[in-house]
Amino acid sequence: MTKSTSISQAFTDKLVLIAAAAAICLSIFQVWQGLQPTLSAPVFRPIHLAWILVLAFLLYPLVKADKHSAPLYFSARLLDIIFIIATCWATYQITIFDYDDISFLLDGLQPLDQIAGVVLIISLLEATRRTVGFVMVLIAALFLVYAFFGDALPAGIASKGFALEEVIRFHIFSTNGVFGAPLAIAAGVVFIFVLFGAFLQVTGAGQFFIDAAFAVAGKYRGGPAKASVLASAALGSISGSAIANTVTTGALTIPMMKKLGYKPEQAAGIEAAASTGGQIMPPVMGAGAFVMAQFTGIPYSDILLVSIAPAILYFASTLLYVHLMACKLGLQGMSVTEKIGIVMKNGWHFLVPLVFITTLLLMSYSPVLVGIAGCAAILVAAMMRKHSRISFPVFLQGMKEGAISAVPISVACATAGIVVGVVGQTGIGLQFTQFLIALSGGYLWSALGLIAIAAVILGMGLPVTAAYIVLSVMAVPALNDFGLGLLTAHMIVFWLSQTSNVTPPIALAAFAGAGIAGASPMKSAIQAFKLAQGFFIIPAMMAFSGLIWLDGELTHFFIGIITTLGLIFAFAGGIEGRLINTLSAIQRGLLLILALGILFSDDIYRLGCLALVVVIIVINARKPEATTA
Repeated sequence: MTKSTSISQAFTDKLVLIAAAAAICLSIFQVWQGLQPTLSAPVFRPIHLAWILVLAFLLYPLVKADKHSAPLYFSARLLDIIFIIATCWATYQITIFDYDDISFLLDGLQPLDQIAGVVLIISLLEATRRTVGFVMVLIAALFLVYAFFGDALPAGIASKGFALEEVIRFHIFSTNGVFGAPLAIAAGVVFIFVLFGAFLQVTGAGQFFIDAAFAVAGKYRGGPAKASVLASAALGSISGSAIANTVTTGALTIPMMKKLGYKPEQAAGIEAAASTGGQIMPPVMGAGAFVMAQFTGIPYSDILLVSIAPAILYFASTLLYVHLMACKLGLQGMSVTEKIGIVMKNGWHFLVPLVFITTLLLMSYSPVLVGIAGCAAILVAAMMRKHSRISFPVFLQGMKEGAISAVPISVACATAGIVVGVVGQTGIGLQFTQFLIALSGGYLWSALGLIAIAAVILGMGLPVTAAYIVLSVMAVPALNDFGLGLLTAHMIVFWLSQTSNVTPPIALAAFAGAGIAGASPMKSAIQAFKLAQGFFIIPAMMAFSGLIWLDGELTHFFIGIITTLGLIFAFAGGIEGRLINTLSAIQRGLLLILALGILFSDDIYRLGCLALVVVIIVINARKPEATTA
């Protein structure tokens, strides 16, 4: 090791320690603010964002020490420090701004305030490029350009062109734009629940959910794959990230699936589809669900309740495909599994915090306080048993990991706030709604198809939460114009925003699983897309069959549940060529036709199509199995 390399490493180690200390302090600050919200929104949100940006510049350097020469590395790190200093100065200017003095509304911002606003936006976009990717920076930049030069565009898409002072005032010196609803949710509820997820990991609760899933499903046909689905449903609902869930559970489940006989791309696809499904599973459904509560004004407890049935249907669909895949491959279950009684005996106390926070959410307590109570509950639960007690350094590790995990989320939400702010400032949302309705020809099904395509395209470069925020402000009004209720429209967009994790050509969760499985990323993405088709089927049924009962009638809702289940079986049988036994070509064709009938008919015809699906299943069950498809 050369002297310059050792110096670079020593400098890097010091910055890592500084970042760890800053992350722990951020978690302490967030809990304090949650318990005693003494700071107003115009002060708290900039401080939170500044802290996040500082961590981003510390943790995501411009260049890496091991890949560049020492002089270049130190120059790049100097630039990072300049970004940190500039961010802190700009934040100070924003927090001391006198919002009670209305003279700025009459005379505009002072030059120093405008400079602070520009500096903060530049720092935010650079942090976004490092943590989220260039695509989101490009989208935010295009919207800002539209805000500045919208008056130069054709009449159909034109808007008033805003001056720099007007843009900075709206996006920085108000609770719109950067400091709007997306960042408010990320800085409050989401951060606390990410911290809760970090404590679940460091206390061993995450491993307990995996062990319990294997104990329940491991002995059945295709056991490791079914255990992967169940573990991801439990762990994914609280981890907040499909990719993190894929890596966490996939490290155990994917090798076991391969050992049992699943092809590598199948194992990766199963884990990706299951892990992505965790984001729509109550009680905690990722950051997007809390954003939805803010956007709609509907209590989170109601969103949690209406999400239960669709989430169960999604995992029923995934389990069905996993089972059919195991049948076609002739796979069996695991020969040895831990008894569920032993697993529960060792880890039952980890269920208490989940029951606790679910109860509090259903009782409509503040989600921030619920999250803090959940963090305390998981720590208390861990200390109840000798084998799960954690040391103070492990506690600090949880505090650090929670803050670090929140960095990409807060950065993405702040940048998405620029998009939301431009939509509100320019009125482009109404024009997009009119454009979408015109392009769809006035048909709801074609509008859903266009929104699904837009969700996949946005998801190629944006995190799921950011994709949902951007798509919701643009597409929800159009769905409302088609007669869908507010919650139904948001749930459809929320579900479709998840699809980018499992949809080629860029399926990040599937790619993460492929890395563990040693499989082709594209083949893994194709398998994940097939297994996760519930993300497309169930939103369509939300639109056409009333699966969101708050926006419709209970009778319609129950019919929607059973017919959606029939649709899942019909579509799976038509695609896989098997249900109980191998299906004939005629049966497969009929099932696909009946699936379309269930999707696009009214309740009476749906029930008729469902009855025919049941008849085909009964006939298939009575047919002796001669060969394996």
